[in-house]
Amino acid sequence: MSAQLTLITILSTLAMVPSALAIDVYFGTGGRGSKGIYRATFDPETGKLKPAELAAEIKGPGFLSWHPDGKKIYAVAQIENGPGVAGFHVKDDGSLQQFTSSPIGDGGGTHVAVHPSGKFLLTAQYGGGSTALIPIDASGMLGKSVVMEHKGGSKVVGNRQDSPHPHWCGFSPDGKFSFTPDLGTDKIHIYKVDHTMPAIARHGMATSVPGGGPRHMRFSADGKFIYLLNELSLSVTTFSYNAEKGRAKRLTTTPALSDEAKARETFNSAAEILIHPNGRFVWSSNRGNDSITCYRANPETGVLSVTEVEPIRGAWPRNINIDPSARWILAAGAHSDTVSVFKIDQETGEIAYQTRGLIKVPSPICILFGKK
Repeated sequence: MSAQLTLITILSTLAMVPSALAIDVYFGTGGRGSKGIYRATFDPETGKLKPAELAAEIKGPGFLSWHPDGKKIYAVAQIENGPGVAGFHVKDDGSLQQFTSSPIGDGGGTHVAVHPSGKFLLTAQYGGGSTALIPIDASGMLGKSVVMEHKGGSKVVGNRQDSPHPHWCGFSPDGKFSFTPDLGTDKIHIYKVDHTMPAIARHGMATSVPGGGPRHMRFSADGKFIYLLNELSLSVTTFSYNAEKGRAKRLTTTPALSDEAKARETFNSAAEILIHPNGRFVWSSNRGNDSITCYRANPETGVLSVTEVEPIRGAWPRNINIDPSARWILAAGAHSDTVSVFKIDQETGEIAYQTRGLIKVPSPICILFGKK
């Protein structure tokens, strides 16, 4: 065999071997063509996604959340008894095996988050108007849900705010408080956490802009600020955060799109917000305009300034997520059945689409990166 042929053979063999750095990425899906949770592998060195395959068959899996042990994933989904949460063991080959489930008891969940202690999870019910707590035992089995009903409605935006519509749930960096932004009330509902019970107790509210429609939120890298995404007004409201008291104070609001850009579309709706670990960059996704807005964050004041609006090369980005290396953003086009890849400029926070960096996933609505 010639030296040239030997080299070609070696290179061809290497091309078929996955990168040692490649990680799994899971997709919650819903709608036409969806059969459950899908999985692909992502190479953070090249930004390449392998084609997705079905990891677990289940009806309507929406948002996904890791257990802190990195061995289990929980998903809001349709289970035998109706809307609930299902738990999956992550197998060695990356596939998922369901081992537990529990009904929520108040309609379908739009979001799920596992507490850092691993002793319970929370779900947010948009239709039911509640936050629910489900205990998790030492083996990962789910217990019976406890539902906390939200009340009222700001009534600023017609039929969208006549009643509560919680949309997201999550925790403060220290795990002492939980937060549920509510589109219908224009407020963030704040709960005090007792992970030993486990239980949550009503603690307070943080009020967003009238008619904003709070959807998702993130803490700044240092925990001093909350960035709240307003779905209806397509804006981000910055709050200062007092970690000791669990209180948030509204500071400024930054539009994601100009009025001129929004006027070009028949409908616009904000969906997801991300924070770079360096604390200097923020991103949010825009449905209708089908884009990602890039912001630079002032670490002293929390004030945001828009630097770029980048098309996702797909339709209806209900979810975007940043990979563990903080070098890439994936955008899920729920209406185009696509997931696209963007490289992050580490100096500016602006993003660039990776040509041919797009795979097909049926109706993707959540992106969850794997743990090594």
